[in-house]
Amino acid sequence: MMNLNTKATAQNTYDAIVVGSGISGGWAAKELTEKGLKVLLLERGRNIEHIKDYTTAMKKPWEFEHRGKLTEEQKRTHPVQKRDYPYQEYNESFWVNDLDCPYTEVKRFDWYRGFHVGGKSLMWGRQSYRFSDLNFEENLKDGHGVDWPIRYKDIAPWYDYAEKFAGISGMNEDFPHFPDGQFLPPMQMNVVEKAVKERIEKKYNRSRIMTMGRVANLTVEHGGRGSCQYRNLCSRGCPFGAYFSTQSSTLPAAIATGNLTLRPFSLVNEIIYDKETQKAKGVRIIDSETMENIEYFAKIVFVNGSTLGTTFLLLNSTSAEHPNGLGNGSGELGHNLMDHHFRAGANGKAEGFDDKYVYGKRANGIYIPRYRNIGNEKRDYLRGFGYQGNANRGSWHKEIAELDFGGDFKDIMSTPGAWNMGLGGFGETLPFHKNHVYIDKTKKDKWGQPVLAIDCEFGENEAKMRVDMMNDAAEMLEAAGLKDIKTFDNGSEPGMAIHEMGTARMGHDPKTSVLNKWNQMHEVKNVFVTDGACMPSAACQNPSLTYMALTARAADFAVSELKKGNL
Repeated sequence: MMNLNTKATAQNTYDAIVVGSGISGGWAAKELTEKGLKVLLLERGRNIEHIKDYTTAMKKPWEFEHRGKLTEEQKRTHPVQKRDYPYQEYNESFWVNDLDCPYTEVKRFDWYRGFHVGGKSLMWGRQSYRFSDLNFEENLKDGHGVDWPIRYKDIAPWYDYAEKFAGISGMNEDFPHFPDGQFLPPMQMNVVEKAVKERIEKKYNRSRIMTMGRVANLTVEHGGRGSCQYRNLCSRGCPFGAYFSTQSSTLPAAIATGNLTLRPFSLVNEIIYDKETQKAKGVRIIDSETMENIEYFAKIVFVNGSTLGTTFLLLNSTSAEHPNGLGNGSGELGHNLMDHHFRAGANGKAEGFDDKYVYGKRANGIYIPRYRNIGNEKRDYLRGFGYQGNANRGSWHKEIAELDFGGDFKDIMSTPGAWNMGLGGFGETLPFHKNHVYIDKTKKDKWGQPVLAIDCEFGENEAKMRVDMMNDAAEMLEAAGLKDIKTFDNGSEPGMAIHEMGTARMGHDPKTSVLNKWNQMHEVKNVFVTDGACMPSAACQNPSLTYMALTARAADFAVSELKKGNL
């Protein structure tokens, strides 16, 4: 970071401020700097430099003191992060210490967070799917949530733009409501997946399809980045730049313009509102190392602190004109929280492939796009789900070491186990006003801020959908010839999918939404929100590609308006 004179307003002034450096914040910084703006990118956590700071990326399993397991101290300091698989010894430095930043769970909500440059772009699952015309229209058609103020045709060119830059590998399928894109060559299915695909598509006459996952992993060199090495160690950081992250992709592009100032350890506490201009004039930060309060000023502010971080900032930015949070005249800020529900499906054994094996460790799986509640097909629930999954060979042996020895045991140890295939559903959740967050002033975090309270639960619609998620998976695996098929529902709580969305939604009407069709606040025209908070509905697809496209689109509009003198 350049040295800033924090006592001189002029030297703390930029054309634009971007809050948060994750997937959408990185895109905002790239787009605004490339269009000539001087941009300050603020990140509440530490800096992580590409390659140099991926400290575990090249380690062998035996080089980890606890072989990937968590210590009792790590479990104590990370009571939320330890709830599921993302937090482990292999990448533990990428996840927050929960004791430093508590929150209030009115109902259980698993809030997975990383405070560092790049945010969750370093740890995301990278599945990258477009929303379709169906997804942009359903709120209006079935009356849940507010109508999206855009349609697929409005964002389609920006999906093209985002895919070309990020590098998404995948297959075009020409399947209804599953838009094709600008893809790099797909990864390959293994022999069992190919057989299952053929049988499913034949059984359902291509009213259901199975495709290779569309994933932000490069299958060829692209944009100066290396191709995937099939190590499947992505969550440690990729020194080859083979998957999309802020560090590998958008940050280098922004730095190359000479227009970016990156300031880590900058916890944005408040957006400063100017009642004379009725616009934001800047932000107030807490230096998360020194605890110093500093103000920075800009003509436009992009808020990309991740859905709940963004919402806390907006709710915490109060003034006489905005007593309930910045831009919250509608009363919808903090409401309509959504996350996907998952961990339900089926698996079974595939016979007849014992002479086949896999090559490499593919960091990807298969995808079956949504087929329920489309056209005249109606279920006893609204919306639908897609499947992700894969086929693999099981453990090398099922013997107990103490009960076997000798040559036969050695042969067992060197023989792969049976082929198995699983399908796990990802279901859409509906936007409900009652699922909301608010500021709990009875608790404080490490930096003296009040904390967020989260009151969110899945409902009857999700419960009904999960029955189909299990039964349909079993039916398809049976049609594909698998044996010993078992369904599962391992339970799903909000937050688990790490796809939180919806608390500052877009809409036509300022009375029922926070943002307009350009991700611009209805009430504060120079503030834009392009992370998951902006989403009026969740669809069932992984949402990050949509954040990228919306961010690029909003940045293009913001710069145009700035040049016209409208901001």
